[in-house]
Amino acid sequence: MESRLRLATLEDLPEIVTIYNSTIASRIVTADTDPVTVASRIPWFQAHDPNRRPIWVLQSDTGIAAWLSLSDFYGRPAYAATVEVAIYVREEERGKGQASILMEHAIHAAPALGISTLLGFIFAENQASVRLFKKFAFAEWGSLPEVARLDGETRDLLILGRKLGY
Repeated sequence: MESRLRLATLEDLPEIVTIYNSTIASRIVTADTDPVTVASRIPWFQAHDPNRRPIWVLQSDTGIAAWLSLSDFYGRPAYAATVEVAIYVREEERGKGQASILMEHAIHAAPALGISTLLGFIFAENQASVRLFKKFAFAEWGSLPEVARLDGETRDLLILGRKLGY
C-alpha cells in the first residue's frame, strides 16, 4: 500500500514518540540521551498549531511510517517566518523515500503557512539526513563544532538552510 500523508492527531503521539525514541541509541540523530515519554511530549505536540507549525505523518497499513514537524525558530517575533524542520522515519521504512515525500510536502506547504526560511539542525555524523536536506536544495549555513557530548564523544551540529522563493 502507498503511504497516505496527513496531519498528525494526538492519537498518533504514541507512534511519533516510538519512532523518535528509536533514534536515540544511534547517538547521531538527536541530543536526547534517554527515551522520552508520551506524557512529556504532549506540550510539544499541542504547540504545533496545524495552521502555523504542523506535524505531518505518513500513514501506512502498519502504522505511521514517518513524521515531520515544523517548529518555531528561537521564539522571537522577528523569526516568525523561519522554522526548524525535523523528520523521523520508522526504522524498517528508512531508505524508501518516506522522508523525501514529507520534505517535498513541507516545502510546498510552507508559503501558505507564512514560512519563508527552513532550517535543519543536524549532527555532522548523520549523513543520511545531510544528504536528504541537500537533495532539497538546503545549503550549509553554519557549523557549531563539538557542541554536543554523547557517551563521551563530541558532535558537531550543522545548520542547513533554505530560503523559499517568495
